Amino acid sequence: MKDPLFTPIQINQLNIPNRIYMPAMHLGMAQNYEVTDQIVAFYKRRAKGGPGMVCVGYATVDELSGNTRNIGAHDDKFIPGLTRLADTIRENGSRCAVQINHAGRYNFSFLINGKQPVAPSAVASKMTRETPRALEISEIQQTIESFANAATRVKKAGFDAVEILSGTGYLISEFLSPLTNQRTDEYGGSLQNRMRFGMEAAQAVRDAVGPDYPLIVRMNGNDFMPGGNERSDLIEYAKQLSKGPVDALCINVGWHEARVPQIVAQVPRGAFGYLARDIRAAVDVPVIASHRINDPETAREMIDQKFCDMVAMGRSLIADPDLPKKAREGREKEIVHCLACAQGCLDNLFRLRHVECLCNPLAGHEYRGKADNAGAAKKVMVVGGGAAGMTAALTCARRGHDVTLYEHSGRLGGQLHLAAAPPGRKSFARFSDDLETQLSVEKVPVVLNCRVGKTRISKEKPDTLILATGAMPLELPIPGMNFPHVAGAWDVLEGKVGTGKHVAIIGGGAVGVETALFLAEKGTVSAETIKFLLVNKAEPPEALFDMATRGSKKVYLIEMTNRIGKDIGKSTRWGMMQDLKRFNVETVIAAKVLRITEAGIKIEKDGEITALDVDTVVVAAGAVSYNPLAQIAEQLGIEYRVAGDALKVGTAFDAVHGGYEAALSI
Repeated sequence: MKDPLFTPIQINQLNIPNRIYMPAMHLGMAQNYEVTDQIVAFYKRRAKGGPGMVCVGYATVDELSGNTRNIGAHDDKFIPGLTRLADTIRENGSRCAVQINHAGRYNFSFLINGKQPVAPSAVASKMTRETPRALEISEIQQTIESFANAATRVKKAGFDAVEILSGTGYLISEFLSPLTNQRTDEYGGSLQNRMRFGMEAAQAVRDAVGPDYPLIVRMNGNDFMPGGNERSDLIEYAKQLSKGPVDALCINVGWHEARVPQIVAQVPRGAFGYLARDIRAAVDVPVIASHRINDPETAREMIDQKFCDMVAMGRSLIADPDLPKKAREGREKEIVHCLACAQGCLDNLFRLRHVECLCNPLAGHEYRGKADNAGAAKKVMVVGGGAAGMTAALTCARRGHDVTLYEHSGRLGGQLHLAAAPPGRKSFARFSDDLETQLSVEKVPVVLNCRVGKTRISKEKPDTLILATGAMPLELPIPGMNFPHVAGAWDVLEGKVGTGKHVAIIGGGAVGVETALFLAEKGTVSAETIKFLLVNKAEPPEALFDMATRGSKKVYLIEMTNRIGKDIGKSTRWGMMQDLKRFNVETVIAAKVLRITEAGIKIEKDGEITALDVDTVVVAAGAVSYNPLAQIAEQLGIEYRVAGDALKVGTAFDAVHGGYEAALSI
């Protein structure tokens, strides 16, 4: 039976060799709107991996539509760079498209030389904390013309197709939504009027590029904005687009302001496929599903079950550019799966940095060619089998070194398994498995249950050591730490110790938050049971929500500073804070733990001392680097590198990239 993922598909007159579509994602790699060597190398690597089509962008349609770190399509001077990018993608085996867009009120004035962002109405944005200026009718017409002109440049540059972004809370979807469109003219009011701007922009693009040039619209299946469009409104919009100028629809989900997680690990794989399914049932053009499709199995099932005609796999191809090729060749077990952490792809953009990846340290750095063969092979001994150690060992092996990895415990992965313990975080354990598979593919010897010391190092006589021995929990100088009801967060997450009904967690950083959610979910009703009760109408929705969020423990989270989760990435933090409330975790900030007692803890807040009676006290106060071998290496006169938490306590992203850089330096 032919794999549905690798059957050809046609959009307008364009034949696409398979059903994998890499959607446009802002990379932050353009310079003054120009296509850079970095962008070209990034997309060259993805095209070589074998997706049917790669869509780049978004690209700007005028000077208010984006910023200088976006690819430019608003002036003819950008055509040569676009042509170079189109040629590169096509020469490496994929069809290519450009997404054009106008950010509307989602633009920041400081990114457009202090100019005021524009929108259908002067409705403030929670994301930018700015109020845009309402467009005049003449400006609306000019913006529509700008979309058409940008599409003409895309075609002239040699791209196979153009895509219009009509979702995510940007300008076209701002016109479509009653939340942001308060106009009383022909572009506001009824759904038909609110659709007008998007429809006219699409028609103008069609008129500009001609009848045979593929035109795709990426639109929302659900905005997830209370008081905004209903799903039925968006389905009607999809119908109108498909009856008119559009050849295919790519179904997006949510606005940037929406309070429903969209791309992070707690979102189940393929969770939003139902939106594509319902639109596909209503239209007669190909439909592309997107969001959290990070493995061929999910993608294949969605196509096979007629949820969609193609699948958009974006961050999946950042994590592993060879995902399509591996799937086509029957090597799916070798895929490194996106774990949906958003640490490198989305959080970097908030820091005005270009896209990187926790799972793939080469992402965003392809143009540097740093991972080339090292030349003279060395014997390398990597000590520590966590994220840093495994990445270092893999990188050394791929560069031609003779490398062996040593781990003192009986399994690889280190703190990735701790990160995987809270609800919705199992992908971190999957990443550990993926790294272990890569070690096997590269034939890297792994020695488990081996505590490396001076004797082992002297016996092996390595040319170079990479010390990735990790970290140890920080010990707090609090009276009562030796009581039997005190436990470390790591031991709790690993299931080494039990906890009572009432639990106080000391430390409100990432580990404290993860531990709180891990414990708060204990005793909640499983998803399988919730579905059974819902389908059989055994309980009302309100009761099911309570059963899904109210566990058997009362959890208190105590933090000395005035902010919980300050070391959690922006893309993930808001969802975790939301869950702390939903799962009834009581947070206490700006509080100092004075002592642990037999009955619980005593804390000081605002000058008042309070006793908190709990059964278990969990310490999640951070960690300190553990690096006992550096001194031994110096004594033996052996070159060494330190990587991951052994060098500086950080995130999993830091560990992977630290291991990679350590290996590159050899």
